[in-house]
Amino acid sequence: MSVDLSSEEWERRLGERIRALRLAADLAQSDVADRAGVSVGSVKNLESGRGSSVSTLVKVLRALGRERWIDALEPEISVSPLRMLQRQGAAEAPRRASRRGEG
Repeated sequence: MSVDLSSEEWERRLGERIRALRLAADLAQSDVADRAGVSVGSVKNLESGRGSSVSTLVKVLRALGRERWIDALEPEISVSPLRMLQRQGAAEAPRRASRRGEG
């Protein structure tokens, strides 16, 4: 299961996917590096899973036309967890019996 992967395994898998994208686009590492404005060594490190900066990752993904991958890292939140807690707290507030009929 992918949830059980270590950080190093995730980096390796991501690097493999980026390499596959580059090869599918018939680009050399130097081409991607030029488009991304990074060094060839940075592209090599990223593809081999030997670590990379977030900045390099974003630049390479953009150079490969995969900005959507970046979007996937930040899913749109449709429900606010804070608002849910506030509503839950209001619903659980103690209530008193009305004082009608007393007097």
